Amino acid sequence: MVRRTGSLRTLIALLAFLFWAPVSAAAVNTTAPAQRPAADACGVRAPGASAAAERAIAAACAEVAAGTWYTWGGGHGAQPGATYGQVDPTDPDSEHDPERLGFDCSGLVRHAYAQAAGSDILNGIAGQQYYTHRAAARFTAAQGLTPLLPGDLLAWGTSQDLHHIALYLGAGKMVEAKESGTRLMVSDVRLNGDYFGAVRVDTGPVTGHIHQTWGTDVWTKAEPSARAARVYAFPYSTTIRVHCQKHAEPVTAEGYTNDVWSYLPDYRAWVTNIYIKGAAWLDGVPDCRTTPPPTP
Repeated sequence: MVRRTGSLRTLIALLAFLFWAPVSAAAVNTTAPAQRPAADACGVRAPGASAAAERAIAAACAEVAAGTWYTWGGGHGAQPGATYGQVDPTDPDSEHDPERLGFDCSGLVRHAYAQAAGSDILNGIAGQQYYTHRAAARFTAAQGLTPLLPGDLLAWGTSQDLHHIALYLGAGKMVEAKESGTRLMVSDVRLNGDYFGAVRVDTGPVTGHIHQTWGTDVWTKAEPSARAARVYAFPYSTTIRVHCQKHAEPVTAEGYTNDVWSYLPDYRAWVTNIYIKGAAWLDGVPDCRTTPPPTP
């Protein structure tokens, strides 16, 4: 009787082990994936981001979580935030954009950094945001992703026409308002094609000599000459940071003649002072002979 009872106990113990072992493995297998971020998870995905950059990412990711649409022209109202879009004559997929509350690429960036900074610091289109006078650092396409931190702005196009902008999340991912017919999304950073570079935004106090341009489609130049290569055109009145100014080639435009040109470090370019609000020779801005432009 004792021998049979002992054998029975051994059998019960063996069966208990066999049934218990697979259940424990399954529990491990089901919980482990939950500890890893999903491939399309929206959020800070690398260390090093500033608190403001983290807030900007959180604001953009909240719109992703809400299923917000891309809308052409969306996000460019009097205040940051989603707006109804417009029909893009070149894109049939934008047919329903006027019915959808959402953002285009620069509208999303504007909203995200307004939430981060508490003020509308990046109002404008992609080119104006990339060339912001609030740049803390700039990175070329050749540098790739290695020096970037979450919250940096990624831009595509040429110096004369930057047509897309997005927020870097880290680990090769970005959050973007991509195109009509899609919702805001997390994507792999596209370094092929016409990726132009990145800029790190400084949300703190603005430094340097800050001025305002006037006019529309005002070109900056590679040298202080109307005949020099074009760099970027201000689509409308734009806030700029001036490093220095100097007398160079005279320019006649808009009923004015002036030979003073200002160097804009954020564009690495020059603009005639005709299109900068203020005196012909800007008050408080040093002469480039004593404060030369930085070497590229």
